[in-house]
Amino acid sequence: MAYVISDDCISCGACAAACPVEAISEGAEHYEINPDVCIECGACAAECPVEAPKAP
Repeated sequence: MAYVISDDCISCGACAAACPVEAISEGAEHYEINPDVCIECGACAAECPVEAPKAP
């Protein structure tokens, strides 16, 4: 399962910049991860200052 971004997201974009497969984009409320593209590498979680991306 792909990572998901919680409502803790502050929309800073650090996760999107860190994603090697460009699976993260800005959504209506906060950044979102496309589950069909996510490779579950954890790069987004490592860069997030508020730990919004969560492992499945």
